[in-house]
Amino acid sequence: MAQGFSKKNQSTAETAYRFADFALYPRDRLLKRGTASILLETKAFDALLCLVRAAEHLVSKQELRQILWPDVHVSERNLTNLIVSLRKILGRDAIRTVSKHGYRFELPVSGEPGISRETHEKFVRARELTAQRSLKSMLLARDLYWTCLAENPNFAPAWAWLGRCCWFLDKFSEGTSAGPELAEAAFQRAFVLDPDLASAHQFYTLLQVDMGRADEAMTRLFRRLQYHPTEPESFSSLVQVLRFRGLLGESVSAHKRAVELDPAMATSVAHTYFLAGKYETAIEAYSGRAGYYLDVAAWAVLDDRRQATVLLRERLRKTQFSKLITALMTSLLAVLEGKKTDAARIMEEADTSREPEILLYFARHYCHLGLLDPSIRALEIAARSGFICAPETLKSDPWFGLLRKHKHFGSLLSTAHAFVEDARSAFATYADSSKFFAKSLSRPV
Repeated sequence: MAQGFSKKNQSTAETAYRFADFALYPRDRLLKRGTASILLETKAFDALLCLVRAAEHLVSKQELRQILWPDVHVSERNLTNLIVSLRKILGRDAIRTVSKHGYRFELPVSGEPGISRETHEKFVRARELTAQRSLKSMLLARDLYWTCLAENPNFAPAWAWLGRCCWFLDKFSEGTSAGPELAEAAFQRAFVLDPDLASAHQFYTLLQVDMGRADEAMTRLFRRLQYHPTEPESFSSLVQVLRFRGLLGESVSAHKRAVELDPAMATSVAHTYFLAGKYETAIEAYSGRAGYYLDVAAWAVLDDRRQATVLLRERLRKTQFSKLITALMTSLLAVLEGKKTDAARIMEEADTSREPEILLYFARHYCHLGLLDPSIRALEIAARSGFICAPETLKSDPWFGLLRKHKHFGSLLSTAHAFVEDARSAFATYADSSKFFAKSLSRPV
């Protein structure tokens, strides 16, 4: 059956990248507008092909120069002239200049070689649904990715986005067939097909950190950035990884770098701002997406319990979450309503083995209820599972106020400092190897 799919797909597969009324044929080294062929110089064609392959993503000046003039030193004017010549053909808005960094191809690509137009259209629609980040949209997207892969099993980006979708559904929904094993398999398939696929590296980070492998993720991303120093997806991934290692200032800096390179890039910086005690900023950064827990927790620490309670009740009533997310939200609701026994029971019964960051929020709940030993235990388990609570969070979070009077707080804080210093040392190893890291990722929150 798979062979049949493959033969059928090959017979209907595109041979060109399509955008606006243009078609770019890599094999024939040909650009057409409608039925008319457009003559491009060799370097101009290679530059356009590189930009189109990375459509909507930044291509650095360094990468373009390495592709176009691998063994020759040329001035930046040569590259600028090529881009100007391409804009004259494609339109001035087709290629965007990212100041000091590189260029981005802005025209939507509706087809690519090796993928049928129908499959590509499904993939584009699935990505749009994934970007909405609601349970309903993710379920629809997952089914579309599966359809794309049934039509073309070698479609690497579809495997990467399927892995992203499955991991989201495993965390936030109940009763789906998604799971860590399926997500892991999807990512590994994407890497086999395209080891350099940016989206696969970005999405795989989500699974790694939740499975307690933030150190592995940090090493992989820093190595990747040595070869792709202007890749916004890697900086977006570092936002979460650095937070898990307790490096809040560096996490925020990674976010700023990601959106500098790509203003549309989404990151998890809202959680970093929350841990840094910037609750209003966290709420602002969290807005515009499907709401779950974080903004509610921020309203609670800002003493607007009415707003927090209303939001929690409304979301729990409207949406069926996974057991873990339900436990996170209902335990906070019980805390806000003074139901100490209920809150403690909910947290004790929750399985946090695939989400160590949630243990930090449980620790806050326990402490706010005056249950200090369970709070410390939750933080210790989180650390062993890969999530390090930053010392500044322990020292400044109002909900950890009682914990700071506990006899073991000094030991807990010392351990956190040791973990963070180890992470900062590992960070420095890579920062020293790149003139960019040392400047860009060491700013305070």
